[in-house]
Amino acid sequence: MGLRDFISKQFIDVIEWEEEPELLAEKLDFADNEIQNGAQLTVRETQAAVVIDEGVLADMFGPGLHTLDTSNMPILTNLKNWDKAFKSPFKTDVYFFSQKEQVNLKWGTAQPVTIRDPELGPVRLRAFGTYSFRVKDVAPFYAALVGTLDRVTVGAIEPQLRAAIMTALATGLGGGGVPFLDLAANQQKLSEALKEAVGPAFAQYGLEVPTFFVESVSLPEAVQEHLDKKSSMRVLGDLDQYAKFQAAEAIEKAAEQEGGMAGLGAGAGAGMAIGQTMATAMAQQPAAAPAAPAAPAAPAAPEADPFELIEKLHKLQEMGAISAEEFEAKKADLLSKI
Repeated sequence: MGLRDFISKQFIDVIEWEEEPELLAEKLDFADNEIQNGAQLTVRETQAAVVIDEGVLADMFGPGLHTLDTSNMPILTNLKNWDKAFKSPFKTDVYFFSQKEQVNLKWGTAQPVTIRDPELGPVRLRAFGTYSFRVKDVAPFYAALVGTLDRVTVGAIEPQLRAAIMTALATGLGGGGVPFLDLAANQQKLSEALKEAVGPAFAQYGLEVPTFFVESVSLPEAVQEHLDKKSSMRVLGDLDQYAKFQAAEAIEKAAEQEGGMAGLGAGAGAGMAIGQTMATAMAQQPAAAPAAPAAPAAPAAPEADPFELIEKLHKLQEMGAISAEEFEAKKADLLSKI
């Protein structure tokens, strides 16, 4: 046997681990897995070490300097039926785990996720963001994701974690009872809601989620168009104003069409419709009834608020339904009545 072989066969009496970036767990490789009784085990901050005996997680060690003997390895001692006088080397596996936070990881919906919203009903959405995780409980992490593997990296388990995020996304948003629009309006609130939903899915692997951020969320184009239309109706106020809005849209579409007189005719027809609706909405002043000689005249109907009418005219101008000159002329006329 050569000198190299002789050295490689020596019993291990100093055990320590220098982790690599993105490395979560690794089994130490040494000759015949034989460890000297009384060996020194060094576990650094953000690390954990465990002793595995025939696939069973026995003793666990946190940060610090540990002496491996029967006094501080009670589980392994019991499994091996060692007595207190045990002095010889023993064979076992030693795994190290990194418990530091793994940051700036990306998540996103490869396909739209369908959720049941209390206001919108079933909708499909896409979302993207970042998150971080760390190994919190070594035992379930070893049982679920390490097993017989010699090493486990962040990249190896990321697909599993992203799948858990997608499931939690649908469950958390669909079953939370909070309308999606309320959550989407508050990015921080949405991030917190999804972090809470993701937490249990990660906990089953012994992981925790220190941070979870939503950077972008979007609805299908058809749903977004419906919401935009609904918002426009809210701004305009009622069906009468909605008719003006539709007429303004007709003018815009007619102007975009090619066809000369046909496009101009459509625009003119829409303009007449707008003129009629404006006349109805802004000149609703009933003719005064002839005064009866024996009775006082009936009180005149209250006129519409000039400022409210100016605001409505301004909205019509912004939509392109009336020109700036028409708006200024009507505004001056209304202000003269104040």
